[in-house]
Amino acid sequence: MSLSRFLAALDELVEDATRSLASVDSTETLEALRVKFVGAKNGALKSVQKLLASVEVPDKPAAGKRFNEVRDTIQAALDAAATGLGGNASTHPSGPKLDPTLPGLRPRLGQLHPITQTIEHLKEIMGRLGFSVTEGPEIEDTWHNFVALNIPEDHPARDPLDNFYLATANKQAASDHDAMLLRSQTSTVQIRVMESQPLPLRIISLGRVYRPDAPDATHFPMFHQMEGLWVDKHVTMAQLKSVLRLFATSYLGSDVNVRFRPSFFPFTEPSVEVDYWWNGQWIEFGGAGMVDPNVFAHLNIDPEQYSGFAFGLGVERLCMRRFGITDIRDLYRSDVRFLRQFAS
Repeated sequence: MSLSRFLAALDELVEDATRSLASVDSTETLEALRVKFVGAKNGALKSVQKLLASVEVPDKPAAGKRFNEVRDTIQAALDAAATGLGGNASTHPSGPKLDPTLPGLRPRLGQLHPITQTIEHLKEIMGRLGFSVTEGPEIEDTWHNFVALNIPEDHPARDPLDNFYLATANKQAASDHDAMLLRSQTSTVQIRVMESQPLPLRIISLGRVYRPDAPDATHFPMFHQMEGLWVDKHVTMAQLKSVLRLFATSYLGSDVNVRFRPSFFPFTEPSVEVDYWWNGQWIEFGGAGMVDPNVFAHLNIDPEQYSGFAFGLGVERLCMRRFGITDIRDLYRSDVRFLRQFAS
């Protein structure tokens, strides 16, 4: 289409619209003219706009400028006509009238994930027991993840098949201590805290840890731990047992049965496994023990002057116990229908 024909069509449209709108005497007539000239589907202005596509490319800037002018002119005429009738075009929609007595649409709000709820609850309980919350990196070097925790080079816990080593970082590592991996335990945080903060310490750290476990009802390659550490003068095993029992009864209820079994961890001596009774069987609660003097030695802490205990508890197991979830994989299927039932 030539530019002159397009401009002529616009001139004819604006003349027709302004003449018709100048004589409007009712809202019904105004609405009919609005639909006729600027209706979203079959309005005259819409039809002329479609012709713009057939205008030669060099003429499009001029055609577009004139089209905008005509559109604004018609809209101004519509507004003037509406004002003359005591309102404006937008206050007289063609659809049904608003009924404020009808019930509204309730917005769907997000909810905290059961794991997040559990973490916040654990922080609240341990805060009442005097523990402060601290954090550490999820990507760790082997010194913090193994060496400082008294885990020797030949320990099975350092096997590449039991950890997520970072291949790129390994290639750049100057030594084995510089190799990087996704932390396999939150015990790394206690090392970093003892490196940087003065004694005494009473902290917890909650976060993700990673182990290449095959997913099943009670295992997952990524899960959460709560690490606890208390270092001071004259800290004893009796205080460890008291703290864990107080925590268990606060979180699981006074009727929960808890037991301690002798165990071994490289970073604690003596060590215990903590279990609780659920669904007719003992469920592993976590590991604990007195901080091994060798760990203190790595951090230049005198084990003759200070003692301490540490514990690590599985957050998912606590969450599953509290919400009655029997398969850990359900927590990470991202099934909103499942997760919504645990809305706080």
